[in-house]
Amino acid sequence: MQGKDILKQLSPYKQGKQTKDIQIDYQLDYIVKLASNENPYGYSKQVSEALKAENFDFHIYPDGYTSDLRTALTKKLKIDETEIIFGSGSEEIIQLLCRSFIVPGSNVVMATPTFPQYKHYSLIEGAEIKEIPTDEEGYHQLDKMLATIDDHTAIVWLCTPNNPTGSAFSKDAFTSFLDQCPKEVLVVLDEAYYEYLQPDKELNALQLRHTYSNVIVLRTFSKAYGLAGLRIGYGIANASIIETLDKVRGPFNTNAVAQKAASYALEDQKFIQHTNQENYKNLIEFQRFLEKLGWGYYDSEANFLLVKTPTSGVKVYEYLIRFGFIVRPGELLGIPKTIRVTIGKEKDMKKLQKVLEQFDHELG
Repeated sequence: MQGKDILKQLSPYKQGKQTKDIQIDYQLDYIVKLASNENPYGYSKQVSEALKAENFDFHIYPDGYTSDLRTALTKKLKIDETEIIFGSGSEEIIQLLCRSFIVPGSNVVMATPTFPQYKHYSLIEGAEIKEIPTDEEGYHQLDKMLATIDDHTAIVWLCTPNNPTGSAFSKDAFTSFLDQCPKEVLVVLDEAYYEYLQPDKELNALQLRHTYSNVIVLRTFSKAYGLAGLRIGYGIANASIIETLDKVRGPFNTNAVAQKAASYALEDQKFIQHTNQENYKNLIEFQRFLEKLGWGYYDSEANFLLVKTPTSGVKVYEYLIRFGFIVRPGELLGIPKTIRVTIGKEKDMKKLQKVLEQFDHELG
C-alpha cells in the first residue's frame, strides 16, 4: 500500500548515533554532544523540584486547553488567551500551519539553507517550493523573497536567528518586509532561538501582530529552556489565525508533564539569563579562537556557530567524534565544508579548541 505520490520524493528523518553507541564504538568515557543545539546547562532546577511534588494522574487525558501554561504565558507576554496555540514542540505548529493554509496550486517562499521542516511539511501538503538562497554571510535576502511572492503564495517562512546559519535580521528590515507583503499571505516568524538574542537584536515581533494581522510568531521550550525531551512549543498570532489552527489541532496534543514543566520553567528567568550570558561569552571566545586558527564562520545570534572548515565538514566531524565531540557536518545541511557547532560549557569548548588545533596541525 502506498501513500501520496509526493512521499516517494521524501525521506524519513534519520537519527544520528546515540551517545551510548558512540561511547562503545570509540571506547570513550567522555562524550560532548554539540550537534542538536540543546542547552548544555540542562534545565532549571526549579522544574525538577516542582515536578517531584506533582501527583500526575497518567490514566487521565491532559488538559486540552493547556490552561495553566496558557495563563502563565499570556500574563508574561501581555497577550490575550485567544492569541496563543500550543504544540508538541513548535514543529507541530509548523505542521498545523501547512495543513490549514496550503491548498492545491499554492506555493511557499523560504530561504535556503534554513530549518528543513518548513519544506518537508509544505511538500506533503502539495505546495510548490520557492527557495531564495541566503547571501554570502547567511542572511535572509528579504527583498528577493518579497519579489518572489505571487498570487499563489500561501506562506512565507522566516527563521530568525536562522538555523543553520545563526543570522538574524533587523526590526527595520522585518517591518519593511511586512509593509510590502500582501496581507493575504501568511508570514511565519520562527523564533526558536529567541531567548539567545541580545537586547539590541530583538524584533519585538509580538507587538507587530496588531498592525500586521497576517503574522504568526513561533517559539519553543526546547532550546534555552532545556525541555527538548518533553516537546512543547507555542505560536502567537491574532485570534482568527489561532482559531483556524485550533480546528486542525488534536484535542490532547501536549502532555501533562510538558505542560507543568514549561509552566515552572517560565518562573525561573534567572536560569534563562544565565544561559544567555554563558552562551554569549563562550560564543565570542570560540569566534576569537577560530579567527586565530584562520577558520571562518557565519555571524551567529543563537546558541550555535556555523564554522567554515578548510576541508570536508564530514572529515572534521569524523575526526572530532574520535575525541568524544559530536557536531553536525554541513554536508547534511546543504552547506559543504562547514560544521555546525552548538556552543557548550566553557570547559568543553576549551577541550574542543585543542582538538581542532590538533586537526588543523595534522591537516598541514
